[in-house]
Amino acid sequence: MTATEPRRRWWPRSVRARAALAAATTAAVILAGIGWWLHQDVYRKSTQIAEDEAKAQLWALCDQLRQRVIPDTRSTVPYEVVATGRRAAVAYGGGMDDFDPGTRHVMPAPPKTLRAEIITTVRLPANPDYDPHDKSSVAGGTNQVFTADIRAEDLSSDQVAALGVAADATLRVYVVVLPHTAKSITETIDLLLLRAGLVSLVLIAAAAYFTVRIALRPVEAIRVLTASVTANDPRERVTVPATGHEIAALATTINTTLERLDNAAAQQRRFVADAAHELRSPLTTLLASLEVALAYPEHTDWPAAATTAARQTRRLQALAEDLLLLARLDTRAPAPGPEPVDLTALASRMAKQYPLTERPLTLTCDSTAPAPVLGNPDEYERLLRNLLDNAARHAAHRIQITVRNQDAQVVLTVHDDGPGVPTEDAERVFERFVRLDDARSRDQGGTGLGLAIARDLAHRHRGTLTLTPRTLGACFQLRLPQAPTPAGK
Repeated sequence: MTATEPRRRWWPRSVRARAALAAATTAAVILAGIGWWLHQDVYRKSTQIAEDEAKAQLWALCDQLRQRVIPDTRSTVPYEVVATGRRAAVAYGGGMDDFDPGTRHVMPAPPKTLRAEIITTVRLPANPDYDPHDKSSVAGGTNQVFTADIRAEDLSSDQVAALGVAADATLRVYVVVLPHTAKSITETIDLLLLRAGLVSLVLIAAAAYFTVRIALRPVEAIRVLTASVTANDPRERVTVPATGHEIAALATTINTTLERLDNAAAQQRRFVADAAHELRSPLTTLLASLEVALAYPEHTDWPAAATTAARQTRRLQALAEDLLLLARLDTRAPAPGPEPVDLTALASRMAKQYPLTERPLTLTCDSTAPAPVLGNPDEYERLLRNLLDNAARHAAHRIQITVRNQDAQVVLTVHDDGPGVPTEDAERVFERFVRLDDARSRDQGGTGLGLAIARDLAHRHRGTLTLTPRTLGACFQLRLPQAPTPAGK
């Protein structure tokens, strides 16, 4: 079992389910971050409210004591008033009676010296009779308290007597900050956020699922229609939605691809038909010549018959080689490692060695500067030979080869002084098995594939081959990237 197999078991295969899972996961991360931020903010603000409430209660108790009013035991905030020299608490309330402060005080006794209002922490004793599950209990924990001191000598004798403290005593008011208030509020908010988050995740996942499902309906229609396209009926096209979004772009691309495949299939069929036609012509001639020779052996000029058979066989061989080369180029087979080739030297050598025995033609190469390119030397030679063969079939008296370096490119031209090519046929001459009327009447064994092979070889070497307009004759221009000059040269 590979490491990816367990993942494939739980990871959904459907795009809709994956989109819903991704949306829910993203939303969960975002909601968790927002929930944590709200938790901290709510707890901080709730704690601040509890502290403000305790501080307000502290100053209210101090005012009551100065007015000879003993505070009521009923209070929302636990408090206790203790005094020096007194064992029992002066006053208490808000839950402090759970510790039975009537017999003693819970909070520490104040010092004889006064202190300003401070915030401190006090650990309250545990109460065994109190419910430990009561979250509002302050027993047995360390709690934050606000304190304020009052000197009995600052009060009147009647106030001191009413409070039951000595005349030189110091009173201290303790107000406990309730921790359960902030915790309760925060826990309530957390619970609400959790419920809302779970509901939100379900709704987000469902919305993402059905939204993607609706968005993918055109894709499913495109898939069904594309699956119906067969080799017998390649003209089927998908419907392009009028929305203009990515689905429309996908449909347009698929239609373009289907059209290219249809054109390629049609071109392939034409190519096969043309190849069969081209093969049939020399075979028919060869077969007829041999059958006539065999039927009338005594009246047959056997050397002439053998010459005809050899000529047609060579034509078949050239056609077969051209077809094999085109098949290899069509498969986009990787070219062998590029080699540096001097196109000037190659053109000069071929101009000297090219056979011009049938008609008096002049073949010249007007270039002396090196023209380095990268590629396969044999394929460059085949490309140039095809251009020379085409020029030799159409030239009247002269063929000129020119090689020059121009803007990091090597430009090679093959110009003949023949009848030329009409402007409307400038691209058609590069099609396979295409012969113009002039070419057909003066054909000397060409297969109609020479220029097509030459252009494919130019493209294979990242170059271009075009027919440039001239007032006299035809001029084929080959452009190739110039090879970089080695360092130090």
